[in-house]
Amino acid sequence: MRWMRAMAVAAAMTASLSSALPAMAQDKMTVLLDWFVNPDHGPLFVAQEKGYFKDEGLTVEMIAPADPNDPPRLVAAGQGDIAISYQPQLHLQVDAGLPVVRVGTLVATPLNTVIVLKDGPIKSIKDLKGKKVGFSVGGFEDALLGAMLEKHGLSLKDVTLINVNFSLSPALFAGQVDAIVGGYRNFELNQMAIEKKEGRAFFPEEEGVPAYDELVFITAKNKVNDPRIGRLLNAVERGTQFLINHPDEAWGLFIKGRKDLDTELNKRAWKDSVARFAHSPRALDNARYDRFAQFLKARGLIKTTPDVATYAVEVK
Repeated sequence: MRWMRAMAVAAAMTASLSSALPAMAQDKMTVLLDWFVNPDHGPLFVAQEKGYFKDEGLTVEMIAPADPNDPPRLVAAGQGDIAISYQPQLHLQVDAGLPVVRVGTLVATPLNTVIVLKDGPIKSIKDLKGKKVGFSVGGFEDALLGAMLEKHGLSLKDVTLINVNFSLSPALFAGQVDAIVGGYRNFELNQMAIEKKEGRAFFPEEEGVPAYDELVFITAKNKVNDPRIGRLLNAVERGTQFLINHPDEAWGLFIKGRKDLDTELNKRAWKDSVARFAHSPRALDNARYDRFAQFLKARGLIKTTPDVATYAVEVK
């Protein structure tokens, strides 16, 4: 047991030294969210409430955007330190010349799905032939659906795409469309269950689409060496670990002072999001990013597949 006593002495000495040090100055950081505050942002708010940002000498302000398209452009222009964005968008933005770089991952799996009514006639992707599919945002969602159809010997010509704006579930409920693409597995499926209309989801990563990170942290290219970024990711990792170990307590922290978030939909989405968060937000899988870039290029969404190091890094 000597090692335990040695550790206890070392801990006591560390505590003593820590108390003798001056308080760390708090650096300010701004994080622009991708959307209004929701359970996808859980680790950030747990880190805030548990004081993990403060431990890293950071005061972090999280801002929901007026327009979800704005955060990448704003950080590229220096109007924000970090933005939460999407890996597919990152590839498209870099291809278009936007000077942004991925520095971390928040949600490490796809959330996107193709959803149909569970008690409807569509039991597999191949049953979509001749059906109407609703979407919100063209481009990537077309590519995703196209790849899923091709796995079953079909193409986008075999379905009718209908832009339902952001009324995905209502369009499905009303019979306007037979399926929707773009619904999140942790939100739309729960929303449908709450409204007593169970959904069936088809997952892109099981149907011919390479896996990707749904939500990533990006910054301006000229800020990639900012030492505050690593400290922010340290706190987010601690927030994720706490959330995974104590999901109910973490939920209480998430809605603390934000009673508008305390809804049945958010409660269900919270539970379904826990397994999706990146356990190591800094970690970068170069081959995975390159594979997804190759997929987007094959689909005609980007012109080139640059070296991953030019648009995604693992912060030291």
